[in-house]
Amino acid sequence: MKSSLSIRSYTKQFNTHAHDDHHQLVLPIQGSINIEMVGYVGKVAVGECVVIPVTTAHAFKADEAARFIVADMAELPQHLLEHELSVFTITPPLMSFLLFVEKQLEYQVDSGIESSILDVFSLLLEQQQVSKSIDPRIRAVQRLIADNYTQPLSISQLAETACLSPTQFKKCFKECLGISALKYITRYRMEKAQALLTHTDLPVQLIAENVGYSDVSAFSRRFSQHFGMSPRAFLGSMKDSL
Repeated sequence: MKSSLSIRSYTKQFNTHAHDDHHQLVLPIQGSINIEMVGYVGKVAVGECVVIPVTTAHAFKADEAARFIVADMAELPQHLLEHELSVFTITPPLMSFLLFVEKQLEYQVDSGIESSILDVFSLLLEQQQVSKSIDPRIRAVQRLIADNYTQPLSISQLAETACLSPTQFKKCFKECLGISALKYITRYRMEKAQALLTHTDLPVQLIAENVGYSDVSAFSRRFSQHFGMSPRAFLGSMKDSL
């Protein structure tokens, strides 16, 4: 079986099947998917990956508007198959690469480009660190952030989603992910902004709005703090490297 990447959407009705000749990875790029399989029952959101080993029966459903990169793989890095976790958080470089892949797959790509994309995807998979299971309450907050990062998000709102008091929530979130919730939101927005700057021709003002900033100056300051250069300087560095 030849490995391949594709963009897919699914229906709201559960569909159950198994793959006899390949492993499958499902990586949301918009929205989330509900998965039921041995080892995992729940949602998989943007920034996460679910590993479905060969012959594993799985059921899934999603809103029609949700979109996913699906990787049908003849082989997988051994550490992804041996780990007890079926779902893990992907690294920012892989997330950015998925947005690039989405754009490429929207057009007809020749076999050489397709092969190169698969090679890079495989290398990025090797770099993924499958960490310990995250508290389900914090996973719910991660999904909320992934689905609503363009909107204002408060600690009280996040704490309510986790069914914790604000103080308990802040402590639990930092223990699970190593950074505060507000820093996590900022990092998530900045990584989204960097991906949009890299892979689209959107103006900085529109990118700011797309990642939750109504004030482009505030967005530029935050971007500069995060990456050490302004959005326009980042665009200039991209052009210089071409």
